Amino acid sequence: MNSLKKMSLGKKILIGIAIGLAIGFISPKAAEVISPIGSVFLRLLKMLIVPLVFFSITSGVCKMGDVKQLRTVGLRFVLYILATSGLSASVGVIAGLIVKPGTGTTEFLNTAEQVESVSYSFIDNVVSWVPDNVVSAMSNANMLQIIVFAIFLGVALLSLGEKVKSLITVIDQGSETMLKITEYVMAFSPFGIASLMATMVNTVSGATMKEVVTFVVTDNICALLILFILYPVIIKGLAKLSPIKFLKKITEPMLVAVTTTSSAATLPVSIKIAERRLGIPENIYGFTLPLGNTCGMNGFALFVGLCCIFASNLYGFDITASRIIQFVFLGIILSVGAAGVKGAGIVMSTVLLETLGMPLSLIPILAAIWPTIDPAHTVLNNVSDLTGTAVVASSLGKLDKDVFENN
Repeated sequence: MNSLKKMSLGKKILIGIAIGLAIGFISPKAAEVISPIGSVFLRLLKMLIVPLVFFSITSGVCKMGDVKQLRTVGLRFVLYILATSGLSASVGVIAGLIVKPGTGTTEFLNTAEQVESVSYSFIDNVVSWVPDNVVSAMSNANMLQIIVFAIFLGVALLSLGEKVKSLITVIDQGSETMLKITEYVMAFSPFGIASLMATMVNTVSGATMKEVVTFVVTDNICALLILFILYPVIIKGLAKLSPIKFLKKITEPMLVAVTTTSSAATLPVSIKIAERRLGIPENIYGFTLPLGNTCGMNGFALFVGLCCIFASNLYGFDITASRIIQFVFLGIILSVGAAGVKGAGIVMSTVLLETLGMPLSLIPILAAIWPTIDPAHTVLNNVSDLTGTAVVASSLGKLDKDVFENN
């Protein structure tokens, strides 16, 4: 029992996936008996969505520092986070449009008929993101409207500063509370995912599994392109540093990221490397790295862009120009507001599908493949933070070139 308690959530989920697959193959009747467990898990995920997104995004904006700080280090780094998240999401969308994962199967199309799908013009689509009644948006789980309101509220609180310190504290406490509830739900996730996987075995065809493999391979290839093309171009073009030398110097945090799949576990290593090997002063990396650890999730932004195309193909939703812009917007916002807990990808995937108005029948598949894409995502997140920190330090003339050039 002690060894089970000490086991990481990721390993427990993998065990749950294996048990669920075994039950599904061996006894379809047993899979049917335990199916309510999976239904309860999905309901718990849906329960989290509105308060988690509202508090985490509002709190995340508030943690960007005061307005004066944003004008120097903060503004540069926040713009970097938004730009690279948008680029990462765009890479995912473009790759999805080229590879077209999800088009080789039709078994999800009947599920999509249960969801109301309305075609909007570009202007109508954008206008619909702005809430006219926040309470109604929360009641109906209109996630785009909730996200827009949370951004406005966060910026307003950030501008008011000390005048609303108590309210900011309440928002932060609300965010922490929702993260704790999320931890409780994710502690139950191995059981829920086992149930969902047992059910999925009897419903998912070989054609769908082929599309899932295509999605996983595409995601990992895109991650490599961002890591070895996009980031080096940014380092060379904006920081005026050698990309090869930069990547060599951050090898240690990259290895920690890929082996632990935890940005939080990688943060102390990134801080050490930023000061000792990159020559970045503490008053810069002390602000940017913790902020990036919370808000800079380029790996998840890539996933959102690609998953939007994948899910749209599976469920038969039209991919229009306005929808593509919406996909990139969601990649930016959801990656900034992603919950900083283990299993957050599964939770935020639920948020994504709810926001797009799609069924949650894809969740067990995403949960099953998450261990195969999470290492690459974690590396992207942490390398992005170090890249942005180097860019900010260089733009302010505070990066010690002697330390950087010293091997």
